[in-house]
Amino acid sequence: MAIDIGTKAPDFELKNQHGELVKLSDFRGSKNVVLLFFPFAFTGVCTGELCAVRDALPNFVGDDVQLLAVSNDSPFTLRVFAEQEGFEYPLLSDFWPHGNVSRAYGVFDEDKGCALRGTFIIDKEGVVRWSVVNGLPDARDLDEYIKALGEL
Repeated sequence: MAIDIGTKAPDFELKNQHGELVKLSDFRGSKNVVLLFFPFAFTGVCTGELCAVRDALPNFVGDDVQLLAVSNDSPFTLRVFAEQEGFEYPLLSDFWPHGNVSRAYGVFDEDKGCALRGTFIIDKEGVVRWSVVNGLPDARDLDEYIKALGEL
């Protein structure tokens, strides 16, 4: 079960596709965060979703908002994926300990060993203000994210 709206978002520190550590709490007080969990790099629905985000990037990265995309793939896999698809936003690896951050947000599928399609909008104070969780085969609607960000 995904964490509830109105709760404090669990802090984390994960490596991005360049091996750099990224902490959720680094954005506290300065940016709203769109935290997007995706199952696997190089799969059809994930690639389509992340390319749609790439193509609408000004809505998700700027002075007031930061996009963080998280999967259970290794940082090395995410680097090749980002380079191949032209992703310039952080892809974070929840690879080891496997799925710990995904579990903290309630979006880890124990049977499949990967994150569900969960998205959380976290305000500047670190509180979850909006979320949606879709099953593995179901793509998300980016317009919903944009609307939710506009309401912060």
